[in-house]
Parts: sequence; structure tokens; C-alpha cells
Amino acid sequence: MRTTLIVNPFASRVTVDLAEQVARALGAAVTVFTERAGHATELAREVDTEAVVVFSGDGGFNEVLNGVRPETVVGFVPGGGTSVLPRALGLPRDPLAAARVLAAGRTQRISLGRANGRRFGFAAGIGLDAELVRRMDARGRAEDGRRPGDAAFAWTAVRTLAERRVRFEPALEVVGHGRVAFALVANADPYSYVGRLPLRLPRGARLDGGLDLLAPRSLHARHLPGAVRYVLTGRTRLPLLQLHDVDRIEIRCDAALPLQLDGEDVGDVTEVVLEAERGAVSVLV
Repeated sequence: MRTTLIVNPFASRVTVDLAEQVARALGAAVTVFTERAGHATELAREVDTEAVVVFSGDGGFNEVLNGVRPETVVGFVPGGGTSVLPRALGLPRDPLAAARVLAAGRTQRISLGRANGRRFGFAAGIGLDAELVRRMDARGRAEDGRRPGDAAFAWTAVRTLAERRVRFEPALEVVGHGRVAFALVANADPYSYVGRLPLRLPRGARLDGGLDLLAPRSLHARHLPGAVRYVLTGRTRLPLLQLHDVDRIEIRCDAALPLQLDGEDVGDVTEVVLEAERGAVSVLV
């Protein structure tokens, strides 16, 4: 397949030299660099090759998924600090190794999620985890373009919990299923990573299936041991709402809450309609 390589030069692990090596490994016919937020979506719409490969972090992957044409095959080369989507697809974490795998041209059809019409590849969150994403964004980037790492994220999470005194009462309604404190919606398992540790929240979501939801009815300090147990084992007595392999989830918030898609802050919402787009795109694996 003729391939266009879209490169986000602002992603944590991307350099011009490495982008050139990735392009050679792929045998890319065209290489283009993004210049601003949203540019990858525009570039994906204009691709006239059979395949488009993205060398970026999860934000760039998300942008391309929101612009790619239905007939275009998509590939993901990990260039961010986390790069969940290519890891969920079983690709190596090393960009060159991943590019060599993609060059073989093996494809798989996967599903995507939509939140109020915008696609996401692996995860959406309303409330707490979206607030953490927003706080991390507020920290900015280092001079070399790198975002703060896992230690900074952990510290941000601890500070956020401390400020709230680990008290999260029901703040939104999952229509037809009751009230919850915040909601995590997954199109893949794991939901994210901390270094090499997969965060399986919720467990069992499949890239070729529908959406899964995990939402605590409430979260207090006394629930923290149970939350840790769930992360480590998948078992807990926490008051949780869990949905598996569903096509539609409707959420109404008591007040505007932050929404994140694939680790990107997309603003505040009072209502969210999440839909599974089954068999949405063909990807290189």
C-alpha cells in the first residue's frame, strides 16, 4: 500500500531524525508534519494514499481518527509518553520496531467510540480523570516538548484527591442505570498505562466490540483500599456501576464537568451521548 506518514513534531518522543527513520521503515510515499492543534484531522481528510500512518501520541491518533476517510487504512507509531492505542493493538513501544511491523501490511477491523459525535480510540472520561488530564495540561511542557511524566501525574492525582478530601458524591446520571460520582468509558483494555503497568479500568473492553463503562456510585477515603484492589485484581466490593459491550450510553451531569477523549481535554459538558461505532476503521497491526 502507498502510505502517507503524518508526524506530530511536538509529541514527547518524536524527533525529525527519528521521523525520517520511521518513514524509511514504512516506505512512506509522503511525509507531512503537523503545525497546530487539529491539523492532523485536516491532513487525514486530504490523504490520497491507501494508508495513513501517524507518528504521534494519543492526541494525534485521535485527531487522525476524526478525519480519516472510511476507505483509508490507519496505522499508529508510538511517539507519545503513553501511546495507549498502539500498545492496545499489540505493537512494540519502540517507534522503529512498530514501523517495521506496520510495514508488513497486516490489517484488522476495529470499533471506535463517539462522544457527542467526536470519535475516540480507547477511552473517554467524565469527571475525575478528565479533571486530572486538564490539570496535567495546565503544567505545560518542557523546553524539549515533553509532557510531565508518570511521577507528575501521580502527584497531581494525590493533590486532587487531597483537595477533595477523597469525597466524591454522585454528580451525574447514567440514564437508565442511576447516579454515579464520575464515569470511565473504554473501547479497549487497558484503559491507560502508568509506565509499563496497565490500568484496566474497566476490564474486558474489546477493540472489536462495543463500549464498557465503569463508574463508582460514590468514592470516599474508606473506599481507597477497595479501589487499589480493583486495579490490581479486578475484584472489589466498591459500589460500582459496570456496563459491558453496549452500543449507547447517555450521561447527564448535575453541573458542567470536564470530558476527556483519548487523554485530550475537550471541554466541559452537561450531557454526553456515547455511542459504539462497530467495525469503524481498518488498522495496521
